Formats: sequence, C-alpha cells, structure tokens
Amino acid sequence: MSAAEPAFNRPALEQLLGKRFFYAPAFSLYGGVAGLYDYGPPGCALQANVLDIWRKHFVLEEDMLEVDCSIMTPAEVLKTSGHVDRFSDWMCKDLKTGEIFRADHLVENVLEARLDGDKIARNAPIETKADKDEKKKKKAAKVTAVRLEDSVVQTYKEILAQIDNYSGPELGELMRTHQIKSPETGNDISEPVVFNLMFASSIGPTGQFPGFLRPETAQGQFLNFKRLLEFNNDRMPFASAQIGRSFRNEISPREGLLRVREFTMAEIEHYVDPAKKDHSRFSEVADYKLSILPASVQLSGKTDLLNITVREAVEKKIIDNQTLGYFLVRIHMFLTKIGINPDRIRFRQHMANEMAHYACDCWDAEIHTSYGWKECVGCADRSAYDLTVHTNKTGEKLVVRERLPEPLVEEKLQLEINKKVFGPRFKKDAKAVEEHLAALDENTLVGLKKSHDEAGTFAINVNGSSFDITKDLITSFERVSITTHIREYTPNVIEPSFGIGRILYCLMEHVYWTRPEGEARGVLSFPPVVAPTKCLLVPLSTNEVFVPILNKVSAQLRRSGVSSKIDDSGASIGRRYARNDELGTPFGITVDFQSAQDDTITLRERDSTKQIREKIEVVVDLVKEMCEGKITWADVSAKYPAFVSQEVAE
Repeated sequence: MSAAEPAFNRPALEQLLGKRFFYAPAFSLYGGVAGLYDYGPPGCALQANVLDIWRKHFVLEEDMLEVDCSIMTPAEVLKTSGHVDRFSDWMCKDLKTGEIFRADHLVENVLEARLDGDKIARNAPIETKADKDEKKKKKAAKVTAVRLEDSVVQTYKEILAQIDNYSGPELGELMRTHQIKSPETGNDISEPVVFNLMFASSIGPTGQFPGFLRPETAQGQFLNFKRLLEFNNDRMPFASAQIGRSFRNEISPREGLLRVREFTMAEIEHYVDPAKKDHSRFSEVADYKLSILPASVQLSGKTDLLNITVREAVEKKIIDNQTLGYFLVRIHMFLTKIGINPDRIRFRQHMANEMAHYACDCWDAEIHTSYGWKECVGCADRSAYDLTVHTNKTGEKLVVRERLPEPLVEEKLQLEINKKVFGPRFKKDAKAVEEHLAALDENTLVGLKKSHDEAGTFAINVNGSSFDITKDLITSFERVSITTHIREYTPNVIEPSFGIGRILYCLMEHVYWTRPEGEARGVLSFPPVVAPTKCLLVPLSTNEVFVPILNKVSAQLRRSGVSSKIDDSGASIGRRYARNDELGTPFGITVDFQSAQDDTITLRERDSTKQIREKIEVVVDLVKEMCEGKITWADVSAKYPAFVSQEVAE
C-alpha cells in the first residue's frame, strides 16, 4: 500500500485524548519531563485489555511460561550481554545553541522536508504531518518550495530508503555532502558521537555496585533458562514470556507515546534447536499473506512492498526459517485482532548496519501513522548469542542435553597432554589451559596440529594471556572413535518484542474519526474486546423510578464480566452518548419509562448509532457475547428489529 492517506487531524485526536485523560505528560505541574507520560483511567483500561488479549493470544494459545524478573540489573550482566558497549544511538548537536539531535532522525527530517518542498514547487500533493506543539515543531525541518534536480530527488529517496543502515561516520558524511544544518537555527552540526541509551544507577548504600534500569526484559528470561527448561520437563522447543517496564534514555524523545524513556514491553523468548527451526504449527499459517519489505529492496533504494504467503517467503529464504515466519503471522493476527488496520501494517527486514548486536536476522512490524511508518514489534532471531555469552562469563552451562535415539559414532581428532610436564610448567594456570585445549573444535585442532608438526610449537590465548604449547607438552594428536549417547547444544532464540505504548497510540489513531455532523464529534471505534468501558447506562432523566432498573442492569452486566458506567448527569442523552463515543464505549443502554413498565431497554451501537429494544436479560447476553467477540453488531441487527422511538411517556 501507499503510505499516503487522507488528511488526518492529529491535533484534534491529541486534544480528545488529553481531555478524556487517556494519557498526559508526567510531572506537568513541575514543567514536565520529555518522554515520560502518565496513563489516566481509560488509558489504563485500554492497556490492560490489550495485554489481556496478548496473554491469551500468545501465552495461553502457545503454552508459554510467563515470568516476572527484576527491573534493576547489575552492570556485569549488561556488560556481558553487550548492552554497555553497544546499546547506543548516534547523537549530534547544534554547535552554537547546544540543542541535541539523534543523527539519523535529523538527516531523515531534513531530506523529507526538502522532498516536500520539491513537491510544492512542482504543484504535487504532499502528505500532511501537521503538528501544533511548538516543542515538536522545533525539531522538524522547515518546508520551503524549492524545485530539486531529478537526480537529487532520486538520491534523497535512496538515502531515506536505507536511513537505518548508516553508521555514525556515514551519517556525518551525509550531513557534510548534503549541507544539513540545525533545522531551527541553520547553525552547523557536530560530528555524530555514540550515546549509550541505558539509565545508570547503583545498588546498595555504598555506591560500589553499579547497575542499570533494564533496557529490555529479555536478560532476566535468559538467566533463568535452566530453571525454565527444568520446569518444562526438559522438553524442547518452548517459550518464556514477560510483560514489564523497560527504560531507554532517548536522545530526543518526541511524537508522544511513540518515543518515550519509560515504557511497557511484552517479550517472548522462543527457544529452538538450531538444527531444527521448523515449527510444528507452521502449516496453520503457511498460506497467510504478509506485506514485507526485504533488506535487498531497501538496499536498492526502494520501498516497494512484496505481498507474499509466509510459505513462499520461507521457501525463498526471504524469511530465514519456519519459526520466524510463524511468529510474524501471529504478530499480524494479534495486531489486527485489537483493531489495527491490516492495510497499514508492513514487516520490514533490518539491514546489516542497523541489526542489533545480538541478532542474526530481524523483522519489524511497522504500523503507518500520521508520523509515518513506526516500528511497534520487533521479531529477531538472536541465534545462541545471549545463552552463549552468559555461559562463557559465568561458567554455568545454559544448554540442552538430549538423549539420542541411536548412539552417534564419530571420528574426531583428539589432543592428549603430557600431565607430568604440563602441571609444573603452567602451575596455577594449568587447569584453565587444559580446559581450553579440551574445548577446542575439530577445525581449530587441525590447524594447531599442523603448527605442532611443522614448527614444534603453537600459541593459545586463555583469559587474555598467551601460552606457548611446545612439543614436550603434547603426548599425541590422534584420531579416535567417539560414541555419543547424549547430544548437547545451545538453543537459538526467536524473540518477538512488543512496544505496548506504541501499539496503543497507533490503535488510537487508526480507530479515530469524526461524525459528518461536525468536526467536534470525535469517535474512537475501539473493537469491543479492547474498549476501556464496554457499556454506558443512561437513564432518560433523573426520575427516581429509573434507579432500581439501573441497579438491576448494572448488577447483571457486572456478573457477566462487562465493565459499565452510569451517566445520570443532567446533560441530554445525545450529549452523554457523544462524551462516551470519545471514550470509545461501544454500547449504550437507555432506561426510560417503558423500561419501568415491561423490563425492556434500548441498546445503542456506537458507530452506526442504531438501536434495538429487548428484555434486560436478552440485552445483557448480547452485550456479553459481542464483548467476547462471539457475535457482531451485524449479527444482532439482522436478528432483532431496529428501535425507532419510545412507546410509553411519563
């Protein structure tokens, strides 16, 4: 699909979300802090409902093992995982004002503004990304109508197609080549420098035990791998899952919930045999079509999407394996289930330079918004990286041991040391050197044997120290027949990682619209299953006769597990419904004088505003079934006659 879309009134949506307190800037009485937000009652309920569906869709349906691990993480853990050295972005600043920019975002914003200016000069339509917030305006490049050479336009498009693939020095070169300045001041920009994204802290009163707020929930799951494997009765493959808060010290947080410093993540670690990356349920999703953007297309300077079945994508090795393909489909199913527009979802493959240090392949589920395409779910093949580095650091084997159906007999090159000489020669290092030699693989041993035969010596490096292994230390290099009954391997990990706040914002954009009667009548068309409140109860007036009926309906809804709210304010019924349309409440029940006569009530559907009238028990059952996704309003309106007007007056 094209990223172009009808004009979207983002300021109107943001005003609605603020007015109804879905979320708001944190600490606003003290001026606020960029990238930190508080969720209000409807925002909390929406998030809880989305997470409930996530649990059912993944944890329950896939039989996953849920954990809840510590947020505070010792520095040594994140040093081992590579985050201390490599979890970073490229930062640059205005050389006069000191204003900070994320380098790739600066290049992207300036080039996009120039392309928009070229379109204006050519009288071509541009996609509107209006933003009334002055702080956000400051970060955006100004659009000026200047016609560019066709070759320059093509160059800019090719750069933007692979903007995530550039290193810091390459971004600096782009800034110089294309004369990119500070958008607000026009001042020169510094060379990009690395900025680590983790929040540092210390554990305990002495300040001598450094730690970090976790940047992801994954490491706690990896460190508990042995316990999880044992809990799963040593069966492979299996998956663990965790929902929790993570923290990233973003260089330039903006775009509301799309780029924040504290956020909720939902992460899955699916452990799989590296030699068997097929999935037992792949046949269920094999013919499911996805819109994908492979790395090869991006590197050619294009962004054309490929609509393809996951079976074909795996067979052609566009998607590396069945397990990765299976989870891409399950991610797509989840996003559409909660209300994301399927025509505005794509899966983009990471290019080499943007790949996380732990990943060998990665696809992002990107959702299109008024801000453009935004990554909301990452699905990475982390190979055996994490379990291997933690094993090497701690000496605790994070491996799977499987009994082979038939013994495996292999011819292997084996090195035998002369222990009489070995111990006295290396003294306290003897054990470490011996263990290192015993762990060498076949190819390495072949190379060392060649050096041993030709030069009579070879050198090895153990824990940062070099040791010379001379001929007198080796008794023999010989091929021996080894029978193996147990196979030991380090699992690979497929990791779907969900940014819940980003998904919530995209959902709110996708379901927002205004009634034709007026721009002020905003509606959030949440699917009933995720709506913060499912049903509004509205008495016709404040007459006391309605109170027992309202209490009866409210009690029945509660017993059915349907959240409801009574609005008995003095406003008109139309105004009360309009307020709850802004909250995304899908159903409304009106109690009137006829209700007091015959126990019937009206049921209104939010989007169509159509109504039916039936007995209380019937309406409650219908609302319950629609909220559970068992039936739709179309089913209800096809079965029950439309209600037009009240039959009994006061």
